Amino acid sequence: MPRILLIDDDEQLGPPLAAYFRRYELDLEQAVRPSAGLARLRAGGFDAAILDVMLPEMDGFALCRTIRQDSDLPIIMLTARGDVMDRVVGLELGADDYLPKPFEPRELVARVQTVLRRRVARPAAEPTLRFDGLVIDTARRAVQRQGELVELTGSEYELLLLLAREPGRVFSRDDILNALRGHEADLYTRAVDIVISRLRRKLEPLDAIKTLRNAGYALALPRVAA
Repeated sequence: MPRILLIDDDEQLGPPLAAYFRRYELDLEQAVRPSAGLARLRAGGFDAAILDVMLPEMDGFALCRTIRQDSDLPIIMLTARGDVMDRVVGLELGADDYLPKPFEPRELVARVQTVLRRRVARPAAEPTLRFDGLVIDTARRAVQRQGELVELTGSEYELLLLLAREPGRVFSRDDILNALRGHEADLYTRAVDIVISRLRRKLEPLDAIKTLRNAGYALALPRVAA
């Protein structure tokens, strides 16, 4: 059963949410302080984390940044009032998704299930996709840029894989959002721009992703033979 860590200082939130998650075969545990949550994440065994933005010791943004220093664990941010800047900052720091408070437990479960699905390697026509300066090992979910391993978050990897499976094809923001989330959602197109920007920085100096104004994005690297 997948283990999810909720880091939220509302002690009344965890128990009923954990009971609800069990209905969907998800094991939710809670830490009420970031320091305790980080210790548990570093001990290992968790498949995703849910972070509240408003926390003692450090806010959820600082916590997300700390986790991202050495982990690509899927992260969902709980943002107060659905504030757009909260969403932007969380995504820029490497969060995989966000959900405004107050939220419906079923929607949170759906978001968790989606980020967990991204962790499962999906079959491709080729186990290794090779481009000029870029190699994607789909079996290991590993990416090499000019021979060096690149650490990507779940969203960044899935976005790169989406583009790489059909190099040259232009994917609209709607295409990308629906593919990454796995279901129709209230489209937040800035989210795609943020993940694209993060991915571009990590793939530098390769000029890997082409932007077509008012159309979308495409992988611009030529394929190479194995």
